[in-house]
Amino acid sequence: MACPLQSTRACNLALPQKDTNPIVRPDIDWIPSYKVFKKRVQRLAAQHLNRPTRGTLPAGWPAKITSERVWSGSDFKSEDDYVVKLSQEDIQEIESALDFLKTLDLGPDDVSKNNFPLPNLGPKLEEVSDIIHNGRGFVVLRGLNPDKYSSTDNILLYLGVTSYIAETRGMQDFDGRMILHIQAVRKESDVAQHGSMPNSPYVNRAQPFHTDLCDVLSLYALGVAKYGGESFLASSATIYNEIARLRPDVIHVLARDDWPFDEFYKNQYHTRPLLYNFSSVDGRRKEHEHGPGFQFSRRPLTGAHFSPHHPLVPAMSEVQAEALDMVYFLAKEHALAIQLQKGDMQIFNNFAMLHARSSFVDEGEDNKRHMLRLWLRNEQKMWRSDSEGLDRVGREVYEWDKEEWRREVGTKWDIEQSPPELRVDFKRASCA
Repeated sequence: MACPLQSTRACNLALPQKDTNPIVRPDIDWIPSYKVFKKRVQRLAAQHLNRPTRGTLPAGWPAKITSERVWSGSDFKSEDDYVVKLSQEDIQEIESALDFLKTLDLGPDDVSKNNFPLPNLGPKLEEVSDIIHNGRGFVVLRGLNPDKYSSTDNILLYLGVTSYIAETRGMQDFDGRMILHIQAVRKESDVAQHGSMPNSPYVNRAQPFHTDLCDVLSLYALGVAKYGGESFLASSATIYNEIARLRPDVIHVLARDDWPFDEFYKNQYHTRPLLYNFSSVDGRRKEHEHGPGFQFSRRPLTGAHFSPHHPLVPAMSEVQAEALDMVYFLAKEHALAIQLQKGDMQIFNNFAMLHARSSFVDEGEDNKRHMLRLWLRNEQKMWRSDSEGLDRVGREVYEWDKEEWRREVGTKWDIEQSPPELRVDFKRASCA
C-alpha cells in the first residue's frame, strides 16, 4: 500500500540527495537485546533524558484501561479458556454450507453469510466476534481437518466461517492479493546462497512482536511445523497499563507523530505515532471506548539484517529506542504462547494485541508450516481512531475498490501456494 499509515504532517518524504553528516543510529536490533535495552535505560536515566514530562500522561489518555482485554498469559489456566471446539454437528453444518455455496458457482470474492448458511453455528460465531471486538480480543476455532478438503474448498470454507466474525476482507499487497500463504519459501540459513532474503512471513525465522495493517487478523493452519512455530499474543492494554503506571513519559514518546518509518521503496519514508486511542459505535449507535492500542512493525523502524535501512532515512532517537524496546519486553513478559494444531483458525483483534512467532523447522510434507492469512473487518464493530493516517490505511486495505487503478488490478486468490519469488523479494509489499 502506498505510504502505509502515513501521517498527515509528513508522508512519502523524499530523502535529500546528499548529506555531509552521516546518520548515527541507536544500537537497536530487529529482535532486541535485553542487555542493550537495560543499559540504555540506565544511561538515559543518568543523563535525565527519559523523564521529561514529570510523571504526567498526555491529555485525554487514560491512567488505566479496565476491560476484558487486560490480561497476561499466566491468567489462562488451559487452552479451554480461549479455544472454541467445533462439534461434529458444527463441522457437518460447515460442509453442508460449502456444498450449497459450490452449487452457486461463485468465486472467493462472493462468499458471504448470505450464501454460506450456518443456522446453528452462525450465532456462536457472532459471539466469537463479540469476544474479538469487545472482550479479550482473540479466539482459536478447533476441530476442522483441512486434509479432507481440496485447496479451493479450504479457502471457501475459511471465508464462509470468518464471514460471521468479520465479513469485509482486505487487500494485502499491491498486486491485489486477498489471501496469503504464510510458509517458508527459503530457510534462514540460505541467505549466503541467495544474497538476499524475503520478509519473515516467508522464511522460517522468528518474528518479534508487531501488528499488521488490518483490523482483525486470521490464520488458518493447513499444516504445522515439526518443531517450533509457536504463536505469541500479548495484550496491548496490559502493556499500556504497565507503561502508564511506571513510566508515563514513555506514553508521550509512543503517541508522538515523529517516528520515522522506512518504506523500503526507492528513497521514501513517513512519520507517525505507534500508539492510538480507539473507540467503536455498535448497531444501536452506542459508543464504546476501547482505549489505547498499538499499530507498528519493528522492521521499518530498526531495519534488519535481511532488510537494511536506506542510508539516509532518518534515525529514531535514543529515547524512542528505549520506548520501542520497552514495549517489546513487556509484550514478551505478558505473552500467551499458543501451539496451533492443524485445522485451527486463530482470529484476533490486531489493535488489541501484539503478536509474534518463534522460529520453526519443517520436515517433509506432513510436518510443514502453512498458514492462510486473511485481513478482516467488521463494519458494525470496527475500532476507530482519531488519526487520519490510521483511517487512510484502513481505506487503502478495505476500500480498495474505490480507487480506479486498484479496480483495474482486481483481486487475486492464490489457491495452492505462497506468492511467487518476485513478490516476496519486493520488500515494501509486506508489513512484517
